[in-house]
Amino acid sequence: MIRASKVLGQHHWAEPAADTVVLDFDARRSRHTALTGTRGLAFLLDLEQELTLRGGDALVLDDGRLIEVVAAAEALTEIRGNDLPHVARIAWHLGHRQLPMQIVGKGLRIRRDPVVEAMAKALGGRTLAIEAPFDPEGGVYAAPAAKPAAGDHDHQHCGHDHCNHDHGDHAAHQHDNHDKGHGCGCGCDHDHGHDHDHHHDHGHGDAHGQGCGCGHHHGHDH
Repeated sequence: MIRASKVLGQHHWAEPAADTVVLDFDARRSRHTALTGTRGLAFLLDLEQELTLRGGDALVLDDGRLIEVVAAAEALTEIRGNDLPHVARIAWHLGHRQLPMQIVGKGLRIRRDPVVEAMAKALGGRTLAIEAPFDPEGGVYAAPAAKPAAGDHDHQHCGHDHCNHDHGDHAAHQHDNHDKGHGCGCGCDHDHGHDHDHHHDHGHGDAHGQGCGCGHHHGHDH
């Protein structure tokens, strides 16, 4: 069975789709399953990492053909408020339950849940039972990283080490000619030019106090 192992995000593909799959929210969170398109094309969804597909994404088959993802209609509850601040307050309270939620215009959409609906009403919201595609906020979404880029440049962050970029290198900042304010307020014209190796073998003459006003090179090895 042919596989689909890559995803192109919304608005990042333009070729005609070979077929379409209509999936509800749960099915769009599966990374390994057999699917059949509306035109009969059977394939194996085999993604390397977990993600949430969204309506408008495209699955890329091994032979390069595309399968369009359509979000299926589901039994939902739309919650409405008096104004946007009221809706935001309802969303804030419901957010503590960590339930999937979609923001649509001036309303919120959730899967039908009598307990949550009662909470929304207690906060002054109005509820309406609807049938609509469910495309909630949040969730891991890797499709944008899969869009074609010039030179096939893969801009993944590789687990936050920025693709073998060692953050420890930032400690070797070689503060040569470090001419920032020295705190002592000496007001001198000389070049401190210290190499911050932090050995602190301070060979300074004690004569150079604050506001020394001298015009020579201190040259201390910090």
